[in-house]
Amino acid sequence: MDFNLTEEHVMIRDAAREFAQTELLPGVIERDEKQHFPDSLVKKMGDLGFLGLMVAPEYGGSGMDTISYVLVMEELSKIDASASVIVSVNNSLVCYGLEAFGSEAQKQKYLSKLATGEFLGAFCLSEPEAGSDATSQKTSAIDKGDHYLINGTKNWITNGGRADVYLVIAQTDRHKGSHGINAFIVEKGTEGFHIGPKENKLGIRGSDTHTLQFNDVKVPKENRIGEDGSGFRFAMRTLSGGRIGIASQALGIASGAYELALKYAKERKAFGTEICNHQAIAFKLADMYTNIEAARHLVMKAAWDKDQGNNYDVSSAMAKLYASKVAMEHTVEAVQIHGGNGFVKDYHVERLMRDAKITQIYEGTSEIQKIVISRNLIRG
Repeated sequence: MDFNLTEEHVMIRDAAREFAQTELLPGVIERDEKQHFPDSLVKKMGDLGFLGLMVAPEYGGSGMDTISYVLVMEELSKIDASASVIVSVNNSLVCYGLEAFGSEAQKQKYLSKLATGEFLGAFCLSEPEAGSDATSQKTSAIDKGDHYLINGTKNWITNGGRADVYLVIAQTDRHKGSHGINAFIVEKGTEGFHIGPKENKLGIRGSDTHTLQFNDVKVPKENRIGEDGSGFRFAMRTLSGGRIGIASQALGIASGAYELALKYAKERKAFGTEICNHQAIAFKLADMYTNIEAARHLVMKAAWDKDQGNNYDVSSAMAKLYASKVAMEHTVEAVQIHGGNGFVKDYHVERLMRDAKITQIYEGTSEIQKIVISRNLIRG
């Protein structure tokens, strides 16, 4: 086992860290308060190659491995989880889905623009009655010969108002259950496709989250991804990689909160000394650091499994389950270490605490991760 980063890994991590500190940090509080989508920053992330990190260079991507992606996600998430979830969705769900399952024509038309940031993508699976239960799709896609007609509602869609390309999961034959589901590419502006109001969220308030309505949306046959009935498999494989992205986001949120808490504990004095010298605070810091390192190893193992071509369903589920738990618990501790200052926006930790919660919900709730893990254990 080699736990050292390569020279290339260090370079991409440092580049992401510098971007986060110099570009994301200024204005992050205002973007959170006003729910401002970081349009100009997304363009810069595209220019840096962050939106197509794992896409092959022939399609405009950076051609990097999943470890590199995790390192970028962690550094961005330390500062702005709203920006990092944009990167996660575009990389893990949209670009990966198209590169792994799309036709050559689809890759040439869409992937090459998504990887460079010319286009932004969205992944549309969740519905009012089909979030964790992905087999219960109510959105329908009726085969009309040379095209499909899509009808239904998708909600909680990240990049919902800003995306140019939407990967939509819909049911074409309810009698076939999960084998009657397909995935489709829908372009923004298609007739009958409507974007609802932006959600007013607890956290990741700078990201764009919308409900989408499809009313007789005509999608050409060539925009179906993969063979007929392959949509459920497409969604599950894509989500496994998406969990690595969200696990690394949770890791970054926890790491960012820890770094702020450590800095504050070394500066803030109480009872004649810096509060880090009080055992009550010192032990909190020790627990935070230990658990964050444990989460980091789980996340890196999942990324390594993906890069090695191993099955990463369980390792990605474990990484997301544990990293999101650590993020939630230790952002709360970071607020506690800051005392009253932790309750105000200027010290950043209250925002990290609010952002942490979503990592236990999207890309499959923590309960779903336990189902994934336990089923694999029982099957042996």
